[in-house]
Amino acid sequence: MVGEAGRGLFQREQRSLFGEILDWMLTPLLLLWPLSLALTWWVAQNIASKPFDRNLIFQLETMAQQVQRSGPGDAERWSDVLDSQLRGDEGDLMFYQMMHADGRIALGDADLPLPGGNAPPNVGQALIRDGVMRGQSVRVAYMWVQQPAAASGTLALLQVAETTNKRATLATEIIKGVMVPQFVILPLAVLLVWLALVRGIRPLNHLEARIRARRPYDLSPLDDQQVPQEVAPLVSSINDLLARLKTSLSSQRRFLADAAHQLKTPLAGLRMQADLAQRQTQPQDLQGALQHIARASVRATHTVNQLLALARAETTGRTQATEPVDLATLVIEAVQDGVSRALNKRIDMGYEGPERLPPECLREGNPVLLMELVRNLLDNALQYVPEGGRITARVLADRFSGVVVLQVEDNGPGIAPAERELVLQPFYRALGTNVEGSGLGLAIVQQVATQHGGEVEMSDAHPQREQPGLLVSVRFGARGRGTAPDESSH
Repeated sequence: MVGEAGRGLFQREQRSLFGEILDWMLTPLLLLWPLSLALTWWVAQNIASKPFDRNLIFQLETMAQQVQRSGPGDAERWSDVLDSQLRGDEGDLMFYQMMHADGRIALGDADLPLPGGNAPPNVGQALIRDGVMRGQSVRVAYMWVQQPAAASGTLALLQVAETTNKRATLATEIIKGVMVPQFVILPLAVLLVWLALVRGIRPLNHLEARIRARRPYDLSPLDDQQVPQEVAPLVSSINDLLARLKTSLSSQRRFLADAAHQLKTPLAGLRMQADLAQRQTQPQDLQGALQHIARASVRATHTVNQLLALARAETTGRTQATEPVDLATLVIEAVQDGVSRALNKRIDMGYEGPERLPPECLREGNPVLLMELVRNLLDNALQYVPEGGRITARVLADRFSGVVVLQVEDNGPGIAPAERELVLQPFYRALGTNVEGSGLGLAIVQQVATQHGGEVEMSDAHPQREQPGLLVSVRFGARGRGTAPDESSH
């Protein structure tokens, strides 16, 4: 109970193709949206700073021109002019400073921070940096200039600083102008993606409806021209499965029809003999009728056993157990089982070959099915070889290549070359023979050999004689090349 509950608790839920595609499309979109906002903020900051930086540099260059045109005694007038130019901004605070090369402040704000670094000044080049002035972030433009000749031509540092309130306000407006539409566009994009997926997955729903609307016995192929290209391989696989299923069902129906036909004759004979036996009054007549019933029951039993063997050889619904099989051991056992029947017909039946095969020549297969193959070869020979005939079973093995050949040779009437392919089909019997049989023996041999990677060949055993006999060879390739008799055999 605990194990069942645990499997139910941790059992993976069935995935939705629609939901998975939607997740893979929306997840990157939702992950990229914050990154887009961050990039927008960074771009907005740069865009907002550029016009203010240009204005700050313009103010600095104007201050430098005034300083260079004026004499050293005009400091007070410079201060009034700069105050009127720079202090009149209502949005941001402006600061300025002029400092001699020896560190003396000529005018302006003495607490304006100085540029860092020990690099030699580049005279006449305006530079921009960030700084802090009285606890506020400021943007500072500075330049080294040459003082008038009255000041002995020494250098002076000019600085103009501005707080960043207007920059932040402009950047905020830019971000709002970009972000607000995104809050509308993003849900709209999600809706459009959802609608596109619904429309894109609609052919699958139509395909499902077409399959559900089919009748139970409609095994015709699906039309793969009305499905998307990505679904065409799936439809092709379904059509292949339908074709194999149709072939299998046809084979089963044919098998059932042939089996019913083959069983009808012995069963009808049994019924007729039983009716005759009921009407007999003499003991000897009753004994003869019972003997006919016994022979008819033997034929019916043999037919049923062969039908079951063929059904087991053709099974596709379950996996047959496999193991390394020694074909020599199987053949010896089958020959020993058939010796009594051969003696009753005065047939010389024997075996030629090794008692055991080397490990390199063992076959991976089902021992029950392989024994059916050997027994049906021997039964077929025993049926057709006349009294006083000879049957030889042999196993040939090549330990280097792993190839094993099973042969059954007899001196019976043989099989005409034109009929050798036909006798491998169920219920086919060669014409011109007076031997009773169901025509299933060699069909079973063919089926079992195919499932184990073997090939069945037939030839005349004694071509120069009036009775050419038959040599049936079943050749098995190297070990591991055959296929085990499982559900994948068909």
